[in-house]
Amino acid sequence: MTSEKTSRFVRLRVELVLEIDDEGALTKAALRRLAEEAADPGMPESERAHAESAVTEDTAEALACLVDPFDLVSEIPGVELQQASWSTEPVDYDPDSPGWDLDEDDDGEDGEDGAADAEGDGRAGGIG
Repeated sequence: MTSEKTSRFVRLRVELVLEIDDEGALTKAALRRLAEEAADPGMPESERAHAESAVTEDTAEALACLVDPFDLVSEIPGVELQQASWSTEPVDYDPDSPGWDLDEDDDGEDGEDGAADAEGDGRAGGIG
């Protein structure tokens, strides 16, 4: 599989729709994660306070705080995560709608994701 035309890098796209049935538990978990990270002396107090406010006021932000793409690939042999990004946003989910067909191909003509990135109220995080 190693030829001049084959890249060593692979983009893995994953899209999930999650139902939040206990916002309080999610918010508490995010606040616990932030408290653990606050033990790092490199995190300024103002940054920590802003993050705590965000996860308390916005469930999507709390979820983004808890998602770690490294966890998806850390146990796969021969793979090293180079860069990751993710986003969360509230959506109106209708599983019966044709727009939610998971088999639908989202790739554009240039191999780029045809779906719009989270804008507006979308929340994002990233590594790399």
